[in-house]
Amino acid sequence: MDSSTVEVRRSARRSRTVSAYREGDRTIVLIPARMSHAEEQRWVAQMLDRLAAQESRRVLGDDALAARARELSDAHLSGRAKADQVRWVTNQNSRWGSCTPSERTIRLSHRLQGMPQYVIDYVLLHELAHLLVPDHGPRFWALLEAYPRTERARGYLEGVASAARLPHIPGARGGEAEPCG
Repeated sequence: MDSSTVEVRRSARRSRTVSAYREGDRTIVLIPARMSHAEEQRWVAQMLDRLAAQESRRVLGDDALAARARELSDAHLSGRAKADQVRWVTNQNSRWGSCTPSERTIRLSHRLQGMPQYVIDYVLLHELAHLLVPDHGPRFWALLEAYPRTERARGYLEGVASAARLPHIPGARGGEAEPCG
């Protein structure tokens, strides 16, 4: 998350605790007024990590996923993309999502569960855009420009896909690949 979407609120009544929450596309971090700028920076980073971890553990059910699709359509596609069915599926291992415009159905891969919400939102919005434009031409990509985290989400998914192709190296710590000699 870039710093322009983070709002730090200092409070003289807050003595030791730091908390954070999402408010739309912004993150609000509440800190004690006496905290130094360096402490503020450290706590903001820590709270962003905590929120991301919480969000990655939260899994929407199919009904909530359909409701989120409506919210995203309203917010980014002027409510024009209306899916009749939105659901998680376990049979998509080479795609993040799919859409059948003729049936107005959207399916998201279960592999997205546990990823940050902005990534799920991007995939959902991508499939919603297919209800309006079935191909990946310029009109399609113009629709996705309305979502401010498109490039970030695409980068995240590319990283996940790339990591999945890395060979497992026995003895590597923390899931990191060691250089081969």
